[in-house]
Amino acid sequence: MVSTFPNPSSIDLSRIRLAIRSLQPQLVEWRRRLHQQPELGFQEKLTAEFVSQKLQEWGIEHQTGIAHTGIVATIKSNKLGADKVLAIRADMDALPIQELNEVPYKSQHNGVMHACGHDGHTAIALGTAYYLQQHRQDFSGTVKIIFQPAEESPGGAKPMIEAGVLKNPDVDAIIGLHLWNNLPLGTVGVRAGALMAAVECFNCTILGKGGHGALPHQTIDSVVVAAQIVNALQTIVARNVNPIDSAVVTVGELHAGTKRNVIADTARMSATVRYFNPSLKGFFNQRVEQIVAGICQSHGASYDLEYWALYPPVINDIKIAELVRTVAEEVVETPMGIVPECQTMAAEDMSFFLQEVPGCYFFIGSANPEKDLAYPHHHPRFDFDETALGMGVEIFVRCVEKFFS
Repeated sequence: MVSTFPNPSSIDLSRIRLAIRSLQPQLVEWRRRLHQQPELGFQEKLTAEFVSQKLQEWGIEHQTGIAHTGIVATIKSNKLGADKVLAIRADMDALPIQELNEVPYKSQHNGVMHACGHDGHTAIALGTAYYLQQHRQDFSGTVKIIFQPAEESPGGAKPMIEAGVLKNPDVDAIIGLHLWNNLPLGTVGVRAGALMAAVECFNCTILGKGGHGALPHQTIDSVVVAAQIVNALQTIVARNVNPIDSAVVTVGELHAGTKRNVIADTARMSATVRYFNPSLKGFFNQRVEQIVAGICQSHGASYDLEYWALYPPVINDIKIAELVRTVAEEVVETPMGIVPECQTMAAEDMSFFLQEVPGCYFFIGSANPEKDLAYPHHHPRFDFDETALGMGVEIFVRCVEKFFS
């Protein structure tokens, strides 16, 4: 976490080109405007209007209304004979959280907040689009910039892919970034292979037989059954998954009962399952049901289980990850630098894009404890050091230039 790194003191910005350093005030202005008008998944109408307005103002060809509110901008090099296509993806949606920050750019939408940095991602993508449009002679190929809705839920990547955003022209590779408060400003987290976890979910209702707390022999106690299931689920990772493979089962909700002396006839739980290894797909579904069914049968209870896969793991391509790493080393010059051990069990639907084309998703450290900007993602006081915005644009631009070189 942030506390394991020294606090960023003076970040050397000399490697960020002057044109992008000059763009920094605009990046901050765009980010703060977006922060004031956060919108939930597939409801990003104001955000999409703002993005489209800027793209139109700069003369950038783009399509709107993809997967409801998504946008794809296309920027072609001035050079002839270049047919490679690189995509850049940025998510736009916010979270159902009431912001507690007292800042001039505080959310104006009650109960909705950019608590994960997607406002920054959109601003970085806009800055990248602006720069590339002004410097089409400096790269050779086509860049597609994908402004994606609904990353937080229920997922906008898959419907955008189904709508054809990776076609016409066909995308050869894709990159994306996440501002990351688990790393301090002045770092970039990049690695080949698994970066973020797959996430699967389930809801389970235990159906027992209620009764008086003094007469348990007349009942089937759903609370006792549920408690045993919660404990037994932890053995899946401990005893069924190879210790080399990371995985986690988390029961985040458990609801049962109405009164202390009444044995509940039903208990409801909700949980998530996370793992890196794609070969585990389908395994947890089967094992969870075996445990639930076995424990329920031993107590004479029945159950209703709903299980579904949400996002696959984020798997970075070796070559594209190496491209991003070498670019990051050129941009970031601090004692902390590049952080390869940056895996997280958090999930991201960037994974769907990476299943279709080779690519790399990476983290840009954005925490600055010295400025009280180190609250974790999804916290009502989340905010980040906006110095990272210009760093993000520089890394994206250099990735474009190097990919086509």
